[in-house]
Amino acid sequence: MKTYDAIIVGGGHNGLVAATYLAKAGKSVLLLEAREESGGATTSVKPFPDYDARLSRYSYLVSLLPDQIVADLGINFKTIARPVASYTPYQRDGRHDGLLVASDWDEASASSFRCLTGSDGEGKAWREFYGEIAELAQRLAPTMLQPLKSAAELKAEVALPEVWRNLMEIPIGELIRERFSDDLVRGVVLTDALIGTFVSADDMQANRCFLYHLIGNGTGQWRVPQGGMGELVRELLRVATSAGVEIKLQSKVAALESGPAGVRVETESGQKYVAKNLLFAAAPQYLARLRGQPEPCSLEGSQMKINMLLTRLPRLKSGVDPRLAFAGTFHANESFTQFEAAYIRARGGAMPQPLPLEMYCHTLTDPTILSPELIAKGFHTLTLFGLHTPAKLFDADPEGAKALAKERAIASVNEYLLDPIESVLAPCRDGALAIEVKSPLDLEKDISLPRGNIFHRDLDFPFLNEDKEGVDQQLWGAETDAPHIYLAGAGARRGGGVSGIAGHNAAMAVLAQT
Repeated sequence: MKTYDAIIVGGGHNGLVAATYLAKAGKSVLLLEAREESGGATTSVKPFPDYDARLSRYSYLVSLLPDQIVADLGINFKTIARPVASYTPYQRDGRHDGLLVASDWDEASASSFRCLTGSDGEGKAWREFYGEIAELAQRLAPTMLQPLKSAAELKAEVALPEVWRNLMEIPIGELIRERFSDDLVRGVVLTDALIGTFVSADDMQANRCFLYHLIGNGTGQWRVPQGGMGELVRELLRVATSAGVEIKLQSKVAALESGPAGVRVETESGQKYVAKNLLFAAAPQYLARLRGQPEPCSLEGSQMKINMLLTRLPRLKSGVDPRLAFAGTFHANESFTQFEAAYIRARGGAMPQPLPLEMYCHTLTDPTILSPELIAKGFHTLTLFGLHTPAKLFDADPEGAKALAKERAIASVNEYLLDPIESVLAPCRDGALAIEVKSPLDLEKDISLPRGNIFHRDLDFPFLNEDKEGVDQQLWGAETDAPHIYLAGAGARRGGGVSGIAGHNAAMAVLAQT
């Protein structure tokens, strides 16, 4: 058996980041990926064979990937800012309109808030609220690539006690109700606390989700990956192999042993490998099963993903230019009240109606994922993310529930469209329309997300709680109870999202011990 300095299990973006850091430090590294290709959730595919359109099938936007990782590894990967942050259609007093928020606050945003609420107060509250978060993000983001600090240490370093209290110590729902008065505005703010997280607004798990969605790279801005997510994977593969990482595909780990001297793994095909350290870049539930330990408790995945190819953008009942409405995040039926009602309904075992969802059009910012022919014809992609659709709703009848969720999603968006979404979907040769639906169960089957949880497990705050056992062993948030096994995926502390942070921190934890 060949011996390595490190074995990486899982060839998603975190695994590739960890492997490259170690290889660049002179370590011999073997990466084992269970599937036929690397990338995990960060892949681009052609879901509709009749059309040359490469869609980011699972992960689709980038916020958390630090510039430092891009620079450290020499990744030639570009993300593009969206001029529009969000558009939220609504109907009030028989009138269709929408709340338009630019990425950089402008008069159009101020006017949109004024039209919705009748005054400038809510717009002022918005700017103040997100200004505070922007300052927190600038101070907090760099610490994500540093050894963990205690809550007290990090709070003192950030030096924003009121903002810290608001986001770390009281429920985000309470804060939103305190700072905003309009139900629709409250819902737009709440959205970032619920993406992929099946909880009420008053659950502190929503705070953690909100924090991770707003501190990315010190700006919190969600950006479009140029060329699609697959471009990130291609670049990570390039730098990994250039650094000397040995990659073996179709190598699912079936057995794992660890001891004082290191680790030994065996794949389903019977291949055996030995290393001093193992960095596990797949779900911690899978690691627990391999080690014969109880799986960590976690919320279920709570999102449905729909990918679409359109012959043109649909017109809206509000009359807004579709190129504005879909350029950022398009929210439908996501007021604060609607979110809470959808959560209560789903918790009771029923599919939400109306279904809260958000969409965005990759091709308005980056058309390169389409062939020149499709661009010339005016085609566009549309990505839909349905919230409060937990895995349990799909257990009894996976296909029937998926069909119902698709129906509810289409009805939810059509409520605000002059052209029903079905009328602009590209037709396929077999008579079907170019629409692909992925339930939480599909996410588990396709890319091993436990119960479809995009974070692998419940998120942690990015600091240590002094009152918990084992604090001294958590230097990077990657350490486990086995001295040579480290978490390097989304399930690590400060994991989650397309960031590479967990991969970086696991590699640093290993290098700190050698």
